[in-house]
Amino acid sequence: MSTTVSDFLLERLSEWGVRRIYGYPGDGINGILGGLERHQELFEFVQVRHEEMAAFMATAHAKFTDEVGVCLATSGPGAIHLLNGLYDAKMDHRPVVAIVGQAARAAIGGNYQQEVDLQTLFKDVAGEYVYTASSPVQIRQLVDRAMRISMAERTVTCIIIPKDVQELDAVEKPPHAHNTVHTGTGYSSPRVVPTEEDLKRAAAVLNEGKKVAILVGAGAKHATDEVIQVADLLGCGIAKALLGKQVVPDDLPFVTGCIGLLGTKPSYDMMMECDTLFMIGSTFPYGEFLPKEGQARGVQIDIDGRNLSLRYPMEVNLIGDSTETLRALIPYLERKEDRSWREKIEKGYHDWWKVVEARCMESADPLNPELVFWELSKRLPDNCILSGDAGTATNWYGRIIRMRRGMQGSLSGSLATMGAAVPYAISAKFAYPDRVPIALTGDGAMQMNGLNEMLTVAKYWKRWSDPRLIFLVLNNRDLNQVTWEMRIEAGNAKLESTQDLPDFPYASYADSIGLKGIRVDRPEDVASAWDAALSADRPVIFEAYTSANVATLPPHITFEQAKNYTSALLKGDPEEGGIIKESIKGVVEGIMPHRG
Repeated sequence: MSTTVSDFLLERLSEWGVRRIYGYPGDGINGILGGLERHQELFEFVQVRHEEMAAFMATAHAKFTDEVGVCLATSGPGAIHLLNGLYDAKMDHRPVVAIVGQAARAAIGGNYQQEVDLQTLFKDVAGEYVYTASSPVQIRQLVDRAMRISMAERTVTCIIIPKDVQELDAVEKPPHAHNTVHTGTGYSSPRVVPTEEDLKRAAAVLNEGKKVAILVGAGAKHATDEVIQVADLLGCGIAKALLGKQVVPDDLPFVTGCIGLLGTKPSYDMMMECDTLFMIGSTFPYGEFLPKEGQARGVQIDIDGRNLSLRYPMEVNLIGDSTETLRALIPYLERKEDRSWREKIEKGYHDWWKVVEARCMESADPLNPELVFWELSKRLPDNCILSGDAGTATNWYGRIIRMRRGMQGSLSGSLATMGAAVPYAISAKFAYPDRVPIALTGDGAMQMNGLNEMLTVAKYWKRWSDPRLIFLVLNNRDLNQVTWEMRIEAGNAKLESTQDLPDFPYASYADSIGLKGIRVDRPEDVASAWDAALSADRPVIFEAYTSANVATLPPHITFEQAKNYTSALLKGDPEEGGIIKESIKGVVEGIMPHRG
């Protein structure tokens, strides 16, 4: 039985199915920490190195498990540190509950130490539900509503508990009286499908299309079979938004890969030539990679009506769960007997992968990062879980890594923050200790916050049934994604004072804390290095000492981008010689694969 508010809080979270809490201690949550000590059988508490990492891990937990992620932080600075990771959850529509401490009630309003206006602080990121407990009677409804709203709205909610309230005697059942709220546990997602009339309208548009293009996002995560069946009926291809990379496997010849700045040429070509766009569970933001307005008719499925006709003016908008809606739509679709559009897409797919392989095999000084991803892709374990970061590593993840059924992959999508890959991978390992998570990151993100979380890995890895957990770091001594954006988007040369990074010994650091470090800087060693990493008896930092001059150009270069690129070189880019050499090789391989 509960004795304090903190005990009851934790017991109620347990009733909701919460089994893991990510956080960092502080005196503003001492009462809750005491409750965790008394209820160790209910929870695994994961002590991170920084509260931002706790929020990222809670977000990743929600993404990889479809459960609510829970994070815990102390008052003031601890609560503030959560924000970036919580915005990641909010913007990618994942359910996360944040529990934070606050100054004691008697001190609030007195400019007390670590007193921050948390209601205002969390008003945006947890706008659907953020409340402060002032009485033990409230705790039941606060937990119940925070959990239910988080799941129902696929968003962030927040419970603020002053430190003195945490230690008060628990009230498990509000009195049967006026001015009390009596809530319960439990939530099941509804079956949401459009009307039959709207399904028929959508089918008519899709049946009339001669060149249909499908674009899937994370909202189609559980609709793999249905998406493939629809593509077969419509004789079309499937492009993937980055968050939807796991939706359909890349070994199907009509799956054109990712779309956008880090997408593929087959996806771009399909969008530029289609006459019908079918968007499923995606809010892909970059309109220049979608058909021109008026070029194609449109049908869209999304569970949230606010996302419909947001990126392209759709003719038919369907509010519904992707899986259920596709199942209801399929009986109305007609199989297209003319397969010439599908055949053209498959030829583009075949030609593209020749180009990708040729570019990966090109030399670079000291090492081509594309080769690192090519060799990894061939060796990915079944059911592995991949996480990407905001940098060039994710360009190669989007273009080169080929997903198979059973694999998962995610990253910070709409927020696109640096520093998410490492905590995502750690969270995946806690959720699935028998699977192999692989974080794909760069030296910028690793130096920003990833190195400290290696201590978290060192603290916990011996508990996991399979100790394999790999952190790939592209050590190119440059904030490379921004450097290339400066060149291509703004026409500016690299500014060394803002872009150069320290050359840190990542592999040696791993060895120093009891993990395994692998460093590779020669192309002939990449394959064997991956074999060693994937068979290691402990977590690995795989340090790839790569060139910063391999261009991360979009699949289609506009005249403006080419002009900016030339302008950057004319301004005296410090890497001018290297990037000209690598760019020429990349262009040649795109025209004549394996002849550059």
